[in-house]
Amino acid sequence: MMLIDKKKRIQYLGFNDLWFTVIGILIISIITNYLFNDPSERSSIELVFIGWFAALFFTVCDWFIIRFILIFLRKKYPDFKDDFKRIIFLLFAIISVILLVDFIGGSLLANIFTLLGFNSTHAIRLKVLLPVILITIMTMAIYEAVYYYVRLKKSIRIEEQAKQIMIQAQLDTLRNQARPHFLFNSLNTLRDIIDQDSKENAKDFVDNLSDVYRFILESGNANLISLREELKFVKAYIHIQSERFGDNLKMNWNIPEAKLGAMIVPMSVQLLIENAIKHNIVSRAKPLIIHVEIKDNHLVVRNKIQTKSTQIPSTKIGLKNIEKRYALTSSTLPVIKNDGDQFMVSLPLLKLSDQKKNYANINN
Repeated sequence: MMLIDKKKRIQYLGFNDLWFTVIGILIISIITNYLFNDPSERSSIELVFIGWFAALFFTVCDWFIIRFILIFLRKKYPDFKDDFKRIIFLLFAIISVILLVDFIGGSLLANIFTLLGFNSTHAIRLKVLLPVILITIMTMAIYEAVYYYVRLKKSIRIEEQAKQIMIQAQLDTLRNQARPHFLFNSLNTLRDIIDQDSKENAKDFVDNLSDVYRFILESGNANLISLREELKFVKAYIHIQSERFGDNLKMNWNIPEAKLGAMIVPMSVQLLIENAIKHNIVSRAKPLIIHVEIKDNHLVVRNKIQTKSTQIPSTKIGLKNIEKRYALTSSTLPVIKNDGDQFMVSLPLLKLSDQKKNYANINN
């Protein structure tokens, strides 16, 4: 069945060995015939053919018996840790099979030729079997080398897939972490609106908040998003904050149209603006001006530091969340600068080709 079934040959041998078997048997039978026969036995075509046929018969027997044992050992010892044990058993099997088949079979064949009237020397001497054993071991070594390569390649592929799954899980965790962070700060804002403004304003805020969350849900589980889509979300978020701060919160946009197709980590710009609002004074006396611009293929978000006297409780995950997601996605990381006067974060603008190999293959 193994000879016919191509899938099983590939499964247990690592490759389709049909032609390797045919060519290997022919070559070894020719070499064996040359080693076993004296020059006197090659004096006629008839004797040459008989000698080669005998060598072919023994080679076929050796090949398929050893091949069967090889497959049996691979089924019994499939793990890398068992390689040494399996190879030792295989070497022992090769020596045993050749001694039994070639030596005993050769002796019987010599007796048959003698009875038929041929002066044959096919009775095999043990020293003649040594090169046959070595040739067979080298041939089986090819099987083992291919088998090792195939298993190694499969093992690496499984390891890479495991890494990819782990990376995706980390990205999912960080992405899902950012959403509660946004909700946490939005609820703080809603609390302030309820304390300071009318219930009608609070109702409008909740309506706008639901629109923002609808956008988050519609964006799906993407790990990268176009700058155009990210800014659309950011402007919806700023619209919510404007209900609280009015003209005290000012945005200065400088984004060329040509850069809107670049990719960015979702909610990264929103988190930066959220942090700026959270940690700085936003008042009529000190309006908060946030600059969003493109510099050297980075999206830069910066603002003048206007430290609050009392800080709102912070989860402290915003910047770390962005840094970790960029680290998992690409080899280019955000740059954070704080000179005491200005706080600035530069987010790399990415292409799909900039993604790390493990991350890029996650969905394949």
